[in-house]
Amino acid sequence: MTTAQKSQITATVPILKEHGVALTTYFYNRMFLGNPELKNVFNVGNQDNGKQQTALAMAVLAYAEHINDPSVLMPVVNRIGHKHVSLDIRPEHYAIVGHHLLASIQEVLGDAATPEIMEAWGLAYNQLAGIMSNHEAGLYHEQVTEPNGWSGWRSFVVKDKKVESAEIISFALYPADGGKVRLHRAGQYISIRLFVPVLNVMQARQYSISSVPNDNYYRISVKRETGRNHDVNGLISNHLHDFVKEGDRVEITSPAGNFTLQKDTENPVVFISGGVGLTPFMSMLQHLVEEKSQRRISWLHGCRNKAVHAFEDDLNYLVEEHMNIEQFIFYSDGDPQKDHESILQGYVDINQIHNLLLDPDAHFYICGPTPFIHKQFADLKNAGIQKENIFFEEFGPQSLHLN
Repeated sequence: MTTAQKSQITATVPILKEHGVALTTYFYNRMFLGNPELKNVFNVGNQDNGKQQTALAMAVLAYAEHINDPSVLMPVVNRIGHKHVSLDIRPEHYAIVGHHLLASIQEVLGDAATPEIMEAWGLAYNQLAGIMSNHEAGLYHEQVTEPNGWSGWRSFVVKDKKVESAEIISFALYPADGGKVRLHRAGQYISIRLFVPVLNVMQARQYSISSVPNDNYYRISVKRETGRNHDVNGLISNHLHDFVKEGDRVEITSPAGNFTLQKDTENPVVFISGGVGLTPFMSMLQHLVEEKSQRRISWLHGCRNKAVHAFEDDLNYLVEEHMNIEQFIFYSDGDPQKDHESILQGYVDINQIHNLLLDPDAHFYICGPTPFIHKQFADLKNAGIQKENIFFEEFGPQSLHLN
């Protein structure tokens, strides 16, 4: 791209800031009308609740703002790339998306969409598509070259379905072909794909792997969504609870995701989770235990009450067996157990834990609902923790940019 073309892109930033969500909403409507088969690829739930439109608008805006040096966006490219390979997104999908996105930009810009500006945006999109495709090619290559690796969708059998709490059930998934599985990195997720009759489409959802890394199976732990207002994402989780039985087959992709333990460090670790956000931490904690790590480990978890407290017995056992592990549990409903100083009342609040060691060199991992992440991140910053030592995972399309 020429300097003039890059300037034309940045000149459209104010319009994108004002009309970004309108643009992406128009884009998705246009794309699904022209290519309805993509409803089997994209998350219908995040279309309904507007999260996907917002996330795409933010991504387009960030790219336009950094058109002169897209390399600064590589952390975002890496995160999105992992999500794309988990959904088996391929280069041909970029051509379809580009066609509809450019048409949508032209529609939203109106008279401002001169041939010169549209040519610049065409070049800009092709550049972005090239960056993404090249990065994802590396991730696909990694998947197939590691032991027991594969790319794309693979058939698995549900061999165990275990109740973990009043809301969470775990599913142990073994390869239908009798083979082994690729070792996941503790904290990663898999995509699982199901046909949903009420929607008449295939839908894929990501679930964190809650088992220790091994080459035999993956375990996911799924929360049932209750209430009258849960969205289509809740429909998929509830479908797993209600209709998927031991012996059934499902399709999954190879593990993906970059919310993993930092490598080559002995820094203390603090896990902070809300609700079902504890699932990636189960894998991380078990991994550290298997490695016989002597790092100081603090487990902070919040949920409504004991009935919905998943993996309670597993965690209690690990705390009793390992002197370097401590836990603090918050119940937002009911009274805390008076004989356990580690169980507190209310919502997770680091300021309420008087004996919590907030080592500035520790690595802090946060997972839970978006408001939960906001609060924990802010509290840690206020306590003097540098943002470089705080890592978080937001389920669904990324909307937080706290780092």
